[in-house]
Amino acid sequence: MKVIVLAGGTSTERDVSLISGSMIYKALKKRGHQAVLLDVYLGYSGDIADIFERDVDWSKDIAAIAEQNPDLERVKAMRPDGDKNFFGPNVLELCRSADVVFMALHGANGEDGKIQACFELLGIPYTGTDFVSSAMAMDKGISKDIFAAHEIPTPAGFRMKRGEWENAAGGETQKKVLFPCIVKTCCGGSSVGVYIAREEAEYKRALEEAFRYGDEVIVEQYIEGREFSVGVMDGQALPVIEIAPKQGFYDYKNKYQPGSTVETCPADLEPEKAAKMQRVAERVFAALRMKSYARMDFMMSHTGDIYCLEANTLPGMTPTSLLPQEALAVGMSFEDLCEKILSYEV
Repeated sequence: MKVIVLAGGTSTERDVSLISGSMIYKALKKRGHQAVLLDVYLGYSGDIADIFERDVDWSKDIAAIAEQNPDLERVKAMRPDGDKNFFGPNVLELCRSADVVFMALHGANGEDGKIQACFELLGIPYTGTDFVSSAMAMDKGISKDIFAAHEIPTPAGFRMKRGEWENAAGGETQKKVLFPCIVKTCCGGSSVGVYIAREEAEYKRALEEAFRYGDEVIVEQYIEGREFSVGVMDGQALPVIEIAPKQGFYDYKNKYQPGSTVETCPADLEPEKAAKMQRVAERVFAALRMKSYARMDFMMSHTGDIYCLEANTLPGMTPTSLLPQEALAVGMSFEDLCEKILSYEV
């Protein structure tokens, strides 16, 4: 098949996306597909005739993920016309000419349904879930509303818009969510814009930082305990994986720097507890009207209560990512996983 692996973009998860795309691209090439790795924002300015037949390593310039967020202003400076058209040179033309687009994008303008909606209007087949479920899952406030409607256990919390936070310090928070609490941007990913606040001064700083990433934030109960994730493919849960950072919480650095986190799959859980978490993950998949594949993140309190934190519609596919580890636990290699996802094209 002729496959465009679409990665990069301008979200805070740009670097993660490029590594995911690089690994997917290499896996598809090994399976004999005519794959091209393409940055959705920077595009390709060269001759696109017969591009799928060329003997080129499109991933050769992709570097490892840095400990810090990418410099997006530097990326945007490479495209002076970026404010007029998000898609880089020849991106839509190449996507139209492919048999399918493998979505390796993460975060805003990639995982939020905007590109998926564009592709559906243009009749471009792509992998992953559709634009409706992408948009619902990306907005953590909407997700929490849907979780509540479907009686899916999730930390108590509330949404806050920019401009409201000055009047919501201390007392307001303690009425709804006791300290410690979590403050996180409503539409972020990779734990970018996520902060733990244990008292009022930290809470104010956390709000200031979180609002740098968007106009709405989530303030929710902090669940102290063990962290897990469950992938779901075509409605069926994969084995549970436990995530145990060696220091701090599962932030951007601990997610993508090798050796920062101990990951155990299948997780060391009682069979009944693991099965319950898997069933909740499947319920989230159904409630958000997901298709193809996704990954749900969980916390389990010291008393054994399970809470779903959020759903990821385009889970990472990097060397340290969780979904490939879960797939491997059931005998599915990385190449097999990519082929399976490709078979679910929308």
